[in-house]
Amino acid sequence: MARVLKVSGPLDFAAVRAEFEVPAEFPPDVLAEADRVAAAPPLPDHDATDLPLVTVDPPGARDLDQAMHLARRDGGYRVSYAIADVGAFVPLGSAVDAEARRRGQTVYCPDGRTPLHPPQLSEGAASLLPDQLRPAALWTIDLDAAGEITAVDLRRARVRSRAQLDYVAVGADLPAELELLPEIGRLLQARARDRGAIELGTPSQEVEPGPDGGWTVAFRGQSDVEGWNAQISLLTGRCAARLMLEGGVGILRTLPAPDPGAVEALRRLAPGLGVAWPDGAGPGEVIGTLDPARPRHAAFLDAATSLLRGAGYTAFDGEAPAEPGHGGVGGPYAHVTAPLRRLVDRFGTEVCLALAAGEQPSAELRAALPELPALMAASDRRTHAVERAVVDLVEATMLSGRVGEVFDAVVLDAEEKRSTVVLADLAVQARCDGRLTPGDVVRVRLTEADPATRTVRFAPA
Repeated sequence: MARVLKVSGPLDFAAVRAEFEVPAEFPPDVLAEADRVAAAPPLPDHDATDLPLVTVDPPGARDLDQAMHLARRDGGYRVSYAIADVGAFVPLGSAVDAEARRRGQTVYCPDGRTPLHPPQLSEGAASLLPDQLRPAALWTIDLDAAGEITAVDLRRARVRSRAQLDYVAVGADLPAELELLPEIGRLLQARARDRGAIELGTPSQEVEPGPDGGWTVAFRGQSDVEGWNAQISLLTGRCAARLMLEGGVGILRTLPAPDPGAVEALRRLAPGLGVAWPDGAGPGEVIGTLDPARPRHAAFLDAATSLLRGAGYTAFDGEAPAEPGHGGVGGPYAHVTAPLRRLVDRFGTEVCLALAAGEQPSAELRAALPELPALMAASDRRTHAVERAVVDLVEATMLSGRVGEVFDAVVLDAEEKRSTVVLADLAVQARCDGRLTPGDVVRVRLTEADPATRTVRFAPA
C-alpha cells in the first residue's frame, strides 16, 4: 500500500524516548567491558568459513543477527543458518549482561536506534558483517522434498559472511546465493498452513526520513522476500523449541490456540464483509486468501487480530509446559534468531547449544530463565508504546493544520460509542466518534489533531 504521509521539519522523538524511559547512554563500565571483549573476539574450533553465507536485512542495517546458505541435498534441502553468538561476548553476570537485562531489546525510532548491546558489539565485533571472521551458533537443518524437518544439528562455529544483501535489492534481482529461497520459503509457508498457522499479513505504519529533512509515514506490507526469509527464522525457532522440549528445559514463545468462541465470532462476521469461509477451513486458511488493500478484507483482518492475543514467554525446567504451542506458528516455537536485538534469544540459544552437545545448561543459565518472561513483557510494552507514540506524533503533526477537512476512510472496527478508521489516501489510522459498520467506506471530518497530546480524532461527516 503506497499511501504516504509527509511531514516537514524536525520532530522531537527524543522526548518520546524520554517519556517512556528508554535507556540512553551505556554506563562507563559496560562500555569498557564491551571494548575489552570486542578487542579479542572468542572464536570456536569448528571452522565453517567454507559456507558461502549471506545476510538479508533492511537497507543500512548494521546489527546483523543471521546469515544463511541454502542448498539441495538428497532430494530435499539443507538450510545452514548462522546466528550471531552473543553469548560468546556476554558472559552471564557480566556488566553487559546486566545492562541488557535492563533494556530487554533494541528500540527503533525514525532518528536512530537505542541498542540492546553497546554498538562495538551489536554493530561491530558480534555482528555478522561481510568478509569478517565471526563466532556463530550454526544451525544445520535438513528438509525433505515437502519441507518437513528430517535432521537438525547445532554447534558453535567460526563463519564468514560473503555479502550483505537487503530486501529491496533481493526483491528486484534475486542473487544466485538465494536462488532456493523462494522455493524453500513457499514450501515452509505451505507446511505452516497445514499446521493451522495464522499469518495476518496486515500492513504496518512505518515512519522514515524524507528527502527534505522531514518525515514520511506509509503503510508497508511484507514483501515476498521478507516473508520467505521469515520462514527460515520460524523454521529455526521450531527446531529450537523441539530441542528444549526434548531436553526438558528452556524458554518458549507461547500463544494460546485461538479461542473457539473467537473463531466462531469471526466466522459469523465473514459473510457481511464478503469473505468466503469454506466448510472445514481453519482461520489461517481463510486469512491467507485475503487482500489487505480491499476495505472489507482489511476490516476482517483487523478483527482477526483477536485470535493472536496473549503472546508471551514460558520458561520451564523439568516438566514441560501444559500449553507449549504458539497459535500463530502452529506448534511449539522459541525465539533464538535475533540475539543482538532481543534479550531472550541469547538465553534460548545457550540452552540449545548445551542440549545439542548432549550437556545440561549451567545452573546459572537455568536460574536466569524464570526471570525472562517478566523482563521481556516489560520491554515489549515499552517498545510498543514508543512505536505507537512515534506514529501518533507524526500523524498529529501532519494533520494539525487540517482540522475541519473531510476525508474518505474505511471502518476497521467499532465499539459502543467509537470506531477505528483508516484514511483512504493517507497513512493515518485513528479513532472516530460514533458506532460505524466495519468494512464500510465512509466520509469523516477531522475534529482534533494535537501534536502536544499526539491525538487525532474524527467524526462522521
